[in-house]
Amino acid sequence: MSKALLQLLETEEENRLMRFFRYRLQDREDAADAMQETALRALEVSQATLIENPRAYLYQIAKSVARLTIIRQSRERPLLVSLEDGVGVACDRPDQEQIVTGRQHLAAMAGEIGRLPKRCQQVFVLSRIHGLPNGEIAAKLGISRNMVEKHIIKALIHCRQARAKINS
Repeated sequence: MSKALLQLLETEEENRLMRFFRYRLQDREDAADAMQETALRALEVSQATLIENPRAYLYQIAKSVARLTIIRQSRERPLLVSLEDGVGVACDRPDQEQIVTGRQHLAAMAGEIGRLPKRCQQVFVLSRIHGLPNGEIAAKLGISRNMVEKHIIKALIHCRQARAKINS
């Protein structure tokens, strides 16, 4: 049994991991949930396995949890709409200012997607624009599914940061 993993989580690495999750996930609640998930996974592993490098193993767990959380966020967030956004909307057509602003934001986001590395951009477009599943993208581009997920995560983080910059 590897108590070193749990001791590391409880003492030295807790604050670092929380900062890691806040930076990666950009949401305090998701960061707290990811910390709990990491702790649960570390607890499961520590009861059954002797771990040579607990810090490296802990961060491997954290990276995995962060990756899965980002994928979940990308699927859930567009579905969530605050009440303020949808209450009392009676107009079917946007006014001219909304159309111009929307086009400007769209052009800015297209430019940001164009700044991604070529392979990352290809994976993102195939996934989000064309709706291809990760396995099909991997086969089409000759890369692993894991690399497809990494490219999607990188692109989503880049787009989220770009959107925040555009909206501010």
